[in-house]
Amino acid sequence: MLGAREKEVHRAGENRAGNRRRGGPVDRRAVSVEKRAKDVSAEERLRLRQQHSAPVLAELRQKLLGWEEQLLQKHPMTKVVNYTLSQWRELNVFCSDGAVPIDNNVSEREMKRVVLNRKNSLLVGNRRGGRTPAILASLTSSCRRHQHDPQLYLTQLLMNLPGWPMRDLDAWLPDQWKSRLPEDTR
Repeated sequence: MLGAREKEVHRAGENRAGNRRRGGPVDRRAVSVEKRAKDVSAEERLRLRQQHSAPVLAELRQKLLGWEEQLLQKHPMTKVVNYTLSQWRELNVFCSDGAVPIDNNVSEREMKRVVLNRKNSLLVGNRRGGRTPAILASLTSSCRRHQHDPQLYLTQLLMNLPGWPMRDLDAWLPDQWKSRLPEDTR
């Protein structure tokens, strides 16, 4: 949803009278719903989104369709409007699943770590040498996502994994690992 932010719409251009086209209030209303739904269950968040965000999205779609008809093909904003309309289904996914975030900021932050490490990864030597840092990066990212200490997780994993039965390896996935820890070490 937030990929079609007001700043892209505003940055794209102004109408003939010099007035910026407005998309911002729609965006702000959807974000305010997310702020209210921050600390509730996924089911409750979905209910709030369907009740409050879905009408906002319908309003935004009508504005975009109106702009699509009014704008000249070469106008800079036409590209923004067409892109948003072509990605409409993807922009609305958050209204059909309460667990899906309204933006991809978490993913972007994790990708930044990968990009910053890219220069070091150029010298891995072979495929197997590149696979190991990729696995470690994935595990540490999952730990951070689930609010685990990556160092504690990896220490526990390396100490206990050799004697662990293969059929129970899923218990060591970061999303399931913390439930097995004693309360004082969490």
